[in-house]
Amino acid sequence: MANQDSALHDLFKLLFQAHPWHGVTPGENAPGEVSAYIEIVPTDPVKYELDKASGHLRVDRPQRFSSMCPTLYGFIPQTFCGTEVAALCAQRTGQIDIQGDGDPMDICVLTEKAFAHGNFFLRAKPIGGLRMIDGQQADDKILAVLVSDVAYGHIEDIGDCPTGLVDRLKHYFLSYKQLPGAAPRRVEISDVYGRGEAFDVIERSMRDYREKFGEPEQRVSELRRLVADG
Repeated sequence: MANQDSALHDLFKLLFQAHPWHGVTPGENAPGEVSAYIEIVPTDPVKYELDKASGHLRVDRPQRFSSMCPTLYGFIPQTFCGTEVAALCAQRTGQIDIQGDGDPMDICVLTEKAFAHGNFFLRAKPIGGLRMIDGQQADDKILAVLVSDVAYGHIEDIGDCPTGLVDRLKHYFLSYKQLPGAAPRRVEISDVYGRGEAFDVIERSMRDYREKFGEPEQRVSELRRLVADG
């Protein structure tokens, strides 16, 4: 059975493109080094977002204001902001009724290189994160550096990152949904945390994913069983 599953898995890889969220692993060295699927780049005047059903990028909305995301932005595959991520947010902030936002774990990746468009994977090294709450939903943003990046690749923890870059990220996420004069602000960043906390958040999101969607390693076996029963 194991040999049949392996052969079927290899055949799928030859015939079909993997779903960016469900069909790609977070990386064999996660959370220390993760795969990241990039949806938008700093020059995008439009916010692209993965269409979860099809696995293709779609236009979410034009950027509302003049500020654009200052880093590469996307998510870590096979992660999910669910009960464990929400519980940590509630514990750290003392807020009640916090829920996960139901999306994969967001990641911002620092690099000196310019990228023309999104829709690609890269290897990133998490160095910290922003504990963001959108409404009553945990919406953490992991901050990472591109592996082997000449300018940022040496950074190990957010404390070594230029303060101005972190401030720009905070400003973007605090303002990208806020209309001028609108109140009250629905997005808040309760704190900025370091690498160790980022690892915990990522590991929790990986467990939340498996709780929500099951064990990815068992999918080929389940498909073969369903085909055989049909």
